[in-house]
Amino acid sequence: MTIRVLLADDQALLRATFRLLLDSDPGIEVVGEASTGAEAVRRARSDQADVVLMDIRMPDMDGIEATRRITADEELAGVKILVLTTFETDDLVVAALRAGASGFLGKGVDPAALLAAIRTVAAGDQLLSPAATRALVERVLTQADPTTLVPAPGLADLTERELEITRLVGRGLSNTEIAAQLFISPATAKTHVNRAMMKTAARDRAQLVVLAYESGLVRPGEA
Repeated sequence: MTIRVLLADDQALLRATFRLLLDSDPGIEVVGEASTGAEAVRRARSDQADVVLMDIRMPDMDGIEATRRITADEELAGVKILVLTTFETDDLVVAALRAGASGFLGKGVDPAALLAAIRTVAAGDQLLSPAATRALVERVLTQADPTTLVPAPGLADLTERELEITRLVGRGLSNTEIAAQLFISPATAKTHVNRAMMKTAARDRAQLVVLAYESGLVRPGEA
């Protein structure tokens, strides 16, 4: 099945570069381009994209707001957002995750890694290594006031095992690592992760990591 990709970036040269790379993969099709956030929202629908490569800084509407609108639209429930950033400000990346992005990459990413990331996101799996996601979230949430932590909706509905696994997800463990630590199969670990995401309305694993920190299940710097 071909993955349909929309390129959203205000720099035409970057869009052309990404298009050239993506067109080299027979399993990926670039179905459209957008130079503003508002255009990205419109074209995500009209071009029937599976994945949007979203720049954060764009005119008219930034990538964070565009991500929020796409992920809030029930008609676009299957669209995955992959944010491309220079990592200049970590808080913007976390804001993108909170808005519903499935993950993030630096614009200097290796071509093979970008193609693999698109396939991973399209499949609904985690984008980056859990440790990479955790490290970024920690740098931002370390500055947060612990007295302001608020349990996420649905957290009380998690079973003890689901809470335990959510903590491990927040600490950066993959399904395989969780399985090894808890003496369960990777498939069982994945099932528990999926249930935790469903109960807490986390769009994907990256949002579950953010939830684990924001609700206090995991503390920044915790081993």
